Amino acid sequence: MRGTVYQRGAKWAFMIELAPDPLTGKRRQRAKSGFETESEAWDALAEANGELRTNTFVASSTRTVAEFFEEWLTTAAMTLKPTSLANYTAFARAYVIPVIGTRRLQSIEPATLTAFYQHLLTSGRRKRDTDSEMYALWSCSPEDARMGAAEIARRTGVSYSAASNAVRRYRNGKVPLPVDPGLSARTVTSIHVMLRRAFADAVELRYLSTNPAARVRPPRIDRRGHMTWTPQELGRFLAAARSDRFYALWVLLATTGMRRSEAVGAVRSAFDPVAGTLTVVSTRVVVSGRAKRSDGKSRRSRRLLGLDPTTVQVLNEHLAEQDVERAAFGSSYHDEDLMFCWPDGRPLHPGAVSVRFQRIVRETGLPRIRLHDVRHTYATMALRAGVNPKIVSTRLGHATVAFTLDTYTADIPELDQAAAVTISNLFLPPPDEGPEAMFTDPLTEQPPG
Repeated sequence: MRGTVYQRGAKWAFMIELAPDPLTGKRRQRAKSGFETESEAWDALAEANGELRTNTFVASSTRTVAEFFEEWLTTAAMTLKPTSLANYTAFARAYVIPVIGTRRLQSIEPATLTAFYQHLLTSGRRKRDTDSEMYALWSCSPEDARMGAAEIARRTGVSYSAASNAVRRYRNGKVPLPVDPGLSARTVTSIHVMLRRAFADAVELRYLSTNPAARVRPPRIDRRGHMTWTPQELGRFLAAARSDRFYALWVLLATTGMRRSEAVGAVRSAFDPVAGTLTVVSTRVVVSGRAKRSDGKSRRSRRLLGLDPTTVQVLNEHLAEQDVERAAFGSSYHDEDLMFCWPDGRPLHPGAVSVRFQRIVRETGLPRIRLHDVRHTYATMALRAGVNPKIVSTRLGHATVAFTLDTYTADIPELDQAAAVTISNLFLPPPDEGPEAMFTDPLTEQPPG
C-alpha cells in the first residue's frame, strides 16, 4: 500500500504518493489530516489507494469555481468552436463567477446548482437595459426640445447609430417594454449545458469525483410556435428583393432552410450547377462582434443539399455577375471563393445581411420576422407539404429527426388532426353513414351475429 500515516498535533494524517506530474515528470504527494485516531487515518489511506488503482482518486483542493473556470476556458479554447468559446466565456464571467465563483469547486453539489438556476431565473439578469436608459433620457426632456441622438449616445455609451434608431422608434410611439429581472429558461439551460461540460472535464482532471451538473435538471423551455411567413408572404418578399444585390442569397435561404452562417460562408467550389447540388462545408460566424470563418455547427451540419432548377438558375446568374466584378477589379479583387461577397470580393458580415433583410421587410410591409425565421418558414412549409421528416431533418442539418419534429410540432397542429382522421378512417365509417355502420364484419360488411 502506498503512503504512510503520521501524527500531526492532536490529530492523525496520511501522506500518499501519486503518479508523477504528466508534464514535468516530477514527484507528487498528497496529504490529508484531521483524523481522530491512527486507525481512521490508515482506513482512509487504504481507501485512497483503492481509488488510485481504479483511477478515481481526487485529492482535496481549495481550488475555487472562479479559479477553475479561468483555467478551463483557456484549455477549452483548443477544442471549442469560436462561437461556443465566446458564449461560454460570457456565461462564466457574467453569471457563474459573480455568484458562486468564491466557493470551493469541490463544495458544489446538485442542490447548489438548483439554487443557482432559480436565482438566475428570478434575478439573474446583468445586461444593461440601454433601451430603457435612452428612453428615460429622451422622454424626460421637454417635449419641444427632446434630447438628440448624439447626446443620448454620449450619456449612455451606445453608438450614435443605435441612439438615432432608438429616437426614431420613440417618435413613432414604440416605447421599450419592462425587462424581466430574470434570465429566460433557454439562457439558463445554455448555462447548464456549459456547466455540465466544464464539470465533466473537472472529473477527467481529477478535480471532482462526480459531475454535480449531471444530476440536475435544467428549467423546462416552453416550446411555443415560431414566427413564420406563409408561402404567399415569402413569395412577396422574394418578388420585392428581385433587384437586390443578394437576391440569390435570399432565394437560397428560402429554398433550402440554410442557416445564415452557412449561406454567408458558402463557397463557389462547393456548388455543382450540373448536378444541382451545394455542399455545406464552410460557415461565417460572428465572434465578439467580428465575423470569422468556421467549419460548421456540427458534423451533421456539413451536408449535401439538392437544389431546385430555379435556384440553380438564379445562382448561376449571380455568379456570372460576380465574374464580371472580379474581372473589373483585377489583381485588387479579394478572392476567397465566396459565393456571396461585396463587389471587390470582401466577405460579408452576417450582421449586415440581417440588417439588409430587415430593410427589405420594412419596405414591403410584411409581418416582421427575423432572418432566422426564414429557416423556420422553410421547415414548416416542407412538413406541411408532406415531405418526409427524415429528409427535412437532413436538409436542415439537425442532429436527429426527433429534434426536428419536437421543434416544429407546435407550428403545425393540423398534422396531428390529419393523423387522427387518417387512423380513424381505418376502422370507423364516415359520420353520415349512421351508427349502425360503425360495427360491421370487415369480410361480409354485415353487422356481427
